[in-house]
Amino acid sequence: MMNSNLPSYFFHTFGCQMNQADTEIMGALLQAEGFQPAADEDSAGVILLNSCAVRENAVDRIGNFLQQLKGRKRRKKGLIVGVVGCVPQFEREEMFTDFPFLDFIAGPDTYRSLPAMIIRAHQGSRLAYLDYDHRETYSGIDPVRSGTISAFVPVMRGCNNSCAFCVVPVTRGRERSVGFDPVVDEVAKLCASGYREVTLLGQNVNSYRDAESGRDFSALLDAVSMRAPEMRIRFTTSHPKDISESLVRVIAERPNICSHIHLPVQSGSSRILELMRRGHTRQEYLGKIDMIRRLIPDVAITTDLIAGFCTETDEEHRMTLSLMNEVRFDTSFMFYYSVRPGTWAARNLPDDVPEAVKKARLQEIIDLQNAISLERYRQEVGRSVEVLAEAESRRSSAELMGRTGGNMAVVFGRDRFSPGQFVTVRITGASSATLTGVPV
Repeated sequence: MMNSNLPSYFFHTFGCQMNQADTEIMGALLQAEGFQPAADEDSAGVILLNSCAVRENAVDRIGNFLQQLKGRKRRKKGLIVGVVGCVPQFEREEMFTDFPFLDFIAGPDTYRSLPAMIIRAHQGSRLAYLDYDHRETYSGIDPVRSGTISAFVPVMRGCNNSCAFCVVPVTRGRERSVGFDPVVDEVAKLCASGYREVTLLGQNVNSYRDAESGRDFSALLDAVSMRAPEMRIRFTTSHPKDISESLVRVIAERPNICSHIHLPVQSGSSRILELMRRGHTRQEYLGKIDMIRRLIPDVAITTDLIAGFCTETDEEHRMTLSLMNEVRFDTSFMFYYSVRPGTWAARNLPDDVPEAVKKARLQEIIDLQNAISLERYRQEVGRSVEVLAEAESRRSSAELMGRTGGNMAVVFGRDRFSPGQFVTVRITGASSATLTGVPV
């Protein structure tokens, strides 16, 4: 119910798909208490930054954004500014020291208290809600979704892995899974509402386990695909040490599960992987790739890569390049290593690769991946592929943009089609990041 005495809110969301899903959950919690979304930042009484701490530049973006809001808060009497998500959980009360104009900060397990936080902040309190709640999954909340074609459904939160470089266990706590039946029911509801695609989210979906029945992610993915046969089903992210043959067989057997697996490797050196505490070697990773491609020959495989991790040598960097050449990833998310305080690496390993070397190695990784992606995308020229149209192309309203089941971006002539439709497109051109084509 709308309450005109409550300030309107506006979100800026940074970071991963899980953060986007969390913003939709917070929107539902706020609207249930009578808060209403503002049309834009200028008209909002509350500005909320849903933050990401996974890399140093992501944290810097939040700081830069807050500096911009400092003047706005000074000019607009009564404006409330809050930071939620991973950065406050990571930096904690230091944020009030660095940004004294902040009204409140809140971690990922405290969103149910968000309406009360805003009210108390409006009354003059400065608040920090940073408790972990290892039972919280936000199950049963109907998110305020930002789109009508594709939707995110978190199936688990947190992570029990202790990768040396990763701050997620610090910011999001231990693993806990959403109940099996609630996930399946939510996807079925989305299908009935006209959504065409859903992505199941988790820091490591391979670790999903229903607390009551013990059913794993393979069973969940199969059940979701059966309940929503008209929808495309995607998921992210998988951990190499946990991905199972049973899961890959489900993907191979169910036609509406996209043949795309994001499988972060981070490095091509087994020594570096051990330092990273990844739980697998280079050969074990390649063995998983062989298993996946044996069962799904046309699968798209994408990855994450880190350049310049602690003590990495030139030879170990070349091992990453050689692994890329061997696997031929469709695309990669590529970064150079930055120390995240609170991680195992920050406590135990020297950040001894000079930044200039990190950047040079990263550029070599980017250049190689662009060449591989261009080769991979050019192989699609002449083929007809099914594309889910998502939106108008940025270049022209006469074109639509969508994605294949393998997650390749495709731009094609609009013709009689609209966003939300599945379109068969004949591919006529390719760059390292985008396909172009014409509807068949």
